[in-house]
Amino acid sequence: MTKTTLKGITWNHSRGFVSVVATAQRFSEIRPDVEILWEKRSLQEFADAPIQGLAENYDLLVIDHPWAGYAAHSKVLLPLQEIIPADFMRDQADNSVGHSHPSYIFRGRQCALAIDAATPVASYRPDLLARYELEQPQTWRDLLALARRGRVIMPGIPIDTLMNWYMLCATQGEPPFVDDEWAVSDALSLRALEQLRELAGLCPREIFAWNPIAVYEALSRRDDFVYCPFAYGYSNYSRPGYSAALLKFDDMVDIDGHGRCRSTLGGTGLAISTACGALDVARDYAMFTAGPVIQRTIFFDNGGQPGHRSAWLDAEVNRRSADYFRDTLPALDRAYLRPRFPGYLHFQDQAGAPIRDYLMRGGDERQLLAQLKGLFAESKQLYH
Repeated sequence: MTKTTLKGITWNHSRGFVSVVATAQRFSEIRPDVEILWEKRSLQEFADAPIQGLAENYDLLVIDHPWAGYAAHSKVLLPLQEIIPADFMRDQADNSVGHSHPSYIFRGRQCALAIDAATPVASYRPDLLARYELEQPQTWRDLLALARRGRVIMPGIPIDTLMNWYMLCATQGEPPFVDDEWAVSDALSLRALEQLRELAGLCPREIFAWNPIAVYEALSRRDDFVYCPFAYGYSNYSRPGYSAALLKFDDMVDIDGHGRCRSTLGGTGLAISTACGALDVARDYAMFTAGPVIQRTIFFDNGGQPGHRSAWLDAEVNRRSADYFRDTLPALDRAYLRPRFPGYLHFQDQAGAPIRDYLMRGGDERQLLAQLKGLFAESKQLYH
């Protein structure tokens, strides 16, 4: 029997790698004529590395939704609505977690299926809150008070810093980009930078080298920190046995009467390269992995964080994850959707570092804002 072999590339975490390896294994057991080999890259490479080269070397790609615009422009990924049955796509749309499903649509091309959903959410150590006789903060003022006691950490690497600046602007009524144009006022842009700097200044300097995974490792392994106000959620840390101490995840604080934080949507999608030589097999595997039954069973069972809404509402999934999905779903449903036009990633790749530098060292906020606007203008001129 001749086997069809597909190669896939995903990201290096239990949530991103083990989940798709498990679905590939089961798919191959059902279809012995198929072998799917998954490779992995770092979380930073996942956010930054161009998909052009990956699409030339891999049949299946796990991608971030800001690549949707570039995919539509370059046509390196298949428009899935052309090869996947309409009823399946309707189910995906009807069961989207927040904007997860439509985030992969740009100019009518569906470049991926949302197999994973995430946004920054709050997390804490229930045991340590009790030990130190502390309460979970409910407002921005509560958060600052807890941070002054040295108990708060958050991700401080450039990409997460940028996403949190988006969050503070969007929460306070002015999403940074509307119709792919700079939309937030200078006044709120500057206030959000100052708010982020004030909070970062109350956190340990270590955070500026930490992504969300590093934050969760510190929060679950150490006893000095008790709370993270916003980091891309990882349900793995709410499951018994995964980490040294169980983390509880929840919605975020209210900012000065503007409501709870509206954080910046993340998650991942499963895409098929236009260079794939076995499109029918790749399509069948993508539908298998993104379908509701596998999402709330094999995919979740093996560390995945499902993109199908039925899994987020499933009683057994929530029982096994300390209600991670039920408790954070409101944050996902209101999450802010980033721009996805073809040149946007130039801005995303470059804008986080100067914001992080400002949080660490201070400086002229207006000069920083001018630099950010300049980077955005550059991004709009690409691919014309």
